[in-house]
Amino acid sequence: MLENLQHDITGVILVGGKSRRMGRDKAFLEVSGKPLFERVLDAFRDSFDRVILVGNREERFAGYGLPVLPDIYPGSALGGLYTGLHNAETEYVFVSSCDLPFPSREVLRYLCSLRDGFDAVVPSTTHGYEPLFALYSKSCLEPIRTLLDSGDFCAYAYYPQVRVRHVAYEELARFDGDGRAFLNVNTPEEFAKIGGEL
Repeated sequence: MLENLQHDITGVILVGGKSRRMGRDKAFLEVSGKPLFERVLDAFRDSFDRVILVGNREERFAGYGLPVLPDIYPGSALGGLYTGLHNAETEYVFVSSCDLPFPSREVLRYLCSLRDGFDAVVPSTTHGYEPLFALYSKSCLEPIRTLLDSGDFCAYAYYPQVRVRHVAYEELARFDGDGRAFLNVNTPEEFAKIGGEL
C-alpha cells in the first residue's frame, strides 16, 4: 500500500462541523463498529503521507497524533479548505469532511490522478458539485480568500476563476459501484438507513 502514497498532496480532513441536525458529533458515530472520522482517516492514511485536520477542536482529536489546525476563517467548510491550503507544505490538498460513511480510496486516487493542468478536480453527481471530496491547488487561495472576505461562504462560487476539472459521476461509477462514495448523513433518520446505530 505504501507505494500508492501521494507525496505531493496533503490530505485535509475538516473536523469543525457542529452536527446540529444530527444532535450529536457525527465524526464519532459508528458504522460497522468504526467511527465515521476513522473511516475517512483510514482512506487518507492509505493514500497520503501527510494528513492534517482543520477545525477548532484540538481536544477532541488530540489522540490521533495529527496536526489539528484552528480555522483562519471560522464557521464554514470553505474557511476550512482555505486553512488547509494555506498551511499545507504541498502544492495540492485533497479535502474531505470528517463524516463520510463510505469514503472511496479508488475515487480519491482517480481524482488525484487528474490534477495536471488544473487548479481543482471536483466530482459532481445528480445533486451537484461535491466540493468536500475534491482536490485543490494553492492557486485557489486568493480567490477563496476574496470570497471569504466578502462574506460569501459558498464552497464553489469561485470555481469560474480557476481551472476546474469537472468529473461527472458517470466517469467515477466504475470505482463506486454501489454509489455510496459521496453519501452524507445529516439526521438520525438518514444514519439509521445506512445501518448506523446512535
